[in-house]
Amino acid sequence: MKAPLSWIKDFVDITLPLEELAHRLTMAGLEVEEIRYVGLPLPKTGEQARAGKGSQRLVTKITGIEWDPETIVVGAIHEIMPHPNADRLVLCRLEDSKQEHIILTGASNLFQYKGKGPLEKPLKVAYAREGAKIFDGHQPGQMLVTLKRAKIRGVESYSMACSEKELGISDDHEGIILLDDDAPIGSPLVDYMGDAVLDIAITPNIARDANILGIAREIAALTNQKLRMPSFEPQMEGKSIQGRVSVDIHQPEVNPRFVLGLIEDIRIAPSPYQVQRRLRLAGMRPISNVVDATNYAMLEVGEPLHAFDYDVLVQRAGGKPPALYTRRARRGERLVTLDGVERQLDDFTVLVCDTAGLLSLAGVMGGAETEVSDHTRNVLLEGAAWNIFSTRRTVLAQNLPSEAAYRFSRGVHPTMAELGVRRGLEWMRRWTGGRVAQGLVDNYPLPQRDPTVEITPGDVERWLGIQLAPEAIANLLRSLEFEVQVHGQTLRATAPDHRLDIGEGVIGVADVLEEVARVYGYDRIPESRMADSLPLQRGNLTLEREDQVRDLLVNLGLQEVITYRITSPEREARLRVAGERDDQPYLRLANPIVSDRVVMRHSLLSSVMEVVERNARLQDRLAIFEIGPVFLPRQDSVLPDEPSRLAIAMTGPRALAAWQGADTSAMDFYDLKGVLAALLENLHIPEARFEPAAYPCFHPGKSAVVSVAGQAIGAFGELHPLVRERYELAETPLLAAELDMELLLSAIPDHFQVRPVQAFPPVLEDLAVILDDAIPAERVAELILKAGQGTVTSIQLFDVYRGEQVGEGKKSLAYSLTYQVSDRTLTDEEVSKIRQRIVGLLEKELNANLRR
Repeated sequence: MKAPLSWIKDFVDITLPLEELAHRLTMAGLEVEEIRYVGLPLPKTGEQARAGKGSQRLVTKITGIEWDPETIVVGAIHEIMPHPNADRLVLCRLEDSKQEHIILTGASNLFQYKGKGPLEKPLKVAYAREGAKIFDGHQPGQMLVTLKRAKIRGVESYSMACSEKELGISDDHEGIILLDDDAPIGSPLVDYMGDAVLDIAITPNIARDANILGIAREIAALTNQKLRMPSFEPQMEGKSIQGRVSVDIHQPEVNPRFVLGLIEDIRIAPSPYQVQRRLRLAGMRPISNVVDATNYAMLEVGEPLHAFDYDVLVQRAGGKPPALYTRRARRGERLVTLDGVERQLDDFTVLVCDTAGLLSLAGVMGGAETEVSDHTRNVLLEGAAWNIFSTRRTVLAQNLPSEAAYRFSRGVHPTMAELGVRRGLEWMRRWTGGRVAQGLVDNYPLPQRDPTVEITPGDVERWLGIQLAPEAIANLLRSLEFEVQVHGQTLRATAPDHRLDIGEGVIGVADVLEEVARVYGYDRIPESRMADSLPLQRGNLTLEREDQVRDLLVNLGLQEVITYRITSPEREARLRVAGERDDQPYLRLANPIVSDRVVMRHSLLSSVMEVVERNARLQDRLAIFEIGPVFLPRQDSVLPDEPSRLAIAMTGPRALAAWQGADTSAMDFYDLKGVLAALLENLHIPEARFEPAAYPCFHPGKSAVVSVAGQAIGAFGELHPLVRERYELAETPLLAAELDMELLLSAIPDHFQVRPVQAFPPVLEDLAVILDDAIPAERVAELILKAGQGTVTSIQLFDVYRGEQVGEGKKSLAYSLTYQVSDRTLTDEEVSKIRQRIVGLLEKELNANLRR
């Protein structure tokens, strides 16, 4: 919200330096992002810091231009003459109260007066004398230049009449500024219209301040000044509006109030320059006196207005009084809006209609057929209240943001509908010369009930940490126009009729206390230690174990990523081979932000693969993981199941090249298996097994299932070649895993046994056996441990051999065994007996033979 200082001063006196005022507003929740000076003296270096002595300053960006009162003044042009050597230039006879000058200009808005002799009424302009510092109107951006004497097409030029761009008002350089008739000739321009603009970030919770009056109200409360309310009583001298138009509201829940006013016999013309200047400083483009009146009133009091050509409405009604009504759209209906676009409507859009059809998108934009034109003579002015959520959905569906929608989508109190129409009618009357019809048409079927909240000084002390008397609290709230009744230690505060952000009950108490804190001053609230009782500390075992898994994976060299939970069926289908289907329905979004993310994901690995694809072209080695939910619809509930998953993806070399040498060969199936084995081991999960298994998205023969206590918790392997083709990946293998996080966490034991460091030395021995090729090495290790009866503390497979020496269909497995007990050193005889038990059990269970 860009708020010109001169406009704010219409409603409240400014008693603080502008930089200090910006600090006060920012501390109260209205962050002043920039102060733009337009003519007023710029602050001296360090002034902003000095203004905040004794408190921490908030830095505000300061920009703009200062108009020298000696060289930039109000001038009056009395005659416009042709240039002797240039058709696109004119010479102007101008006075500045000291002397008469001949100035040269190419301003397009002066050519209509060229060669017509002395003007009946002088044109008041912004005049820059020789030596003035202004912005160069012919250069992009804002480049300061100093006016110097020069000859242009044989005519000496040393001064000029200025455009808005040259004075830093706007970027308009088409013509020079033509001031209003009341501009005093020769006076410093800064005294007549010097200004500054506060650029304030309006957050959704302070949408009530998206207008000049709202900002002035905040300033009055923060600086203990009196707020001057504008008049909401337009001069009504026309015929009564009753019987000349009607309005019906079909669904009050989306349109609680609708107000109409009428002005007749208007004359379309430009608005007064001061009005145009304020609109431009506020970021809006002046159009005509009627349209400017609607925008001016909206920026002033916060109620968006819409002007209809009343005669067009009468014509559409067959010469009868127009009968307007509001309703929800029917899907497929169409309307051409003011921007000339034909729009197909959704059933949540609210419409203003008449008996002939559609008139406007309620709260967003009017229709083109009934807009005000240069031929308009009678205007029907609308002010209304619209449902916040319907407006938001319409803006999103139509991609049609507007100043009106900005406010209605954040909340405008129904009271403002009447006040806005009254204010707009008065501005139209002043600027168009029209006559305002007596009375208004006001349909208010769903009156807004302003909440009343009870608080006590004890609430203020407990919530804010400050001690205030009841009357002091009441005065703080009254400064914001709350109605407050004090009964002993209890205050009953009723929200003012321009606010929708005050709730009821406990929420209302918090809202009111926030207002007390804002006006009192956040920076005045002392720091204090918490003096209330602390809640019981209860551990969240699931989150703690989840963090434990994260820490272990990071320690194993993986990096955590966080991906979008929103996806599309097509994105997830890339992870499936041809013919494989996902028959489970997706949870679809009612209002997706983008067209390619419309459902909640079924697969976490699919999301992680998108990260791999984006980053594979940027770096050779990737080892990433994510822990997050997937979303599976339930037939017995609106809400889906959200089971947690762990996804891992690895690709590239085992290590990056280094000066000491490194294994730069590509990672394979066993690297990922090693990560999972290390994870399970460090989680102290017993009975974890890896068994070969076929999964469609993994390479045949290079995939496995992870199970704990006989229950599968996930699968891993090398990505299937046909799946790889759907991703832009390097030629190196890509290893991936997806585990059920809930099953994994539930398998972590509450406690585990810790063995002391052994005091006696171990006995190391190698053992090689020949057995059928189909028998897994893990089965051999299990039997060795069983036969060792606690004396075998470590088993390491170090060699696998297949060849003629062991026979066809056979393999040789060689293990390093560690024998150790805690109370003595094992003798050779004891180790020999253990070894014999191991060999005997392997022969019995696996038909294995000792390799000699």
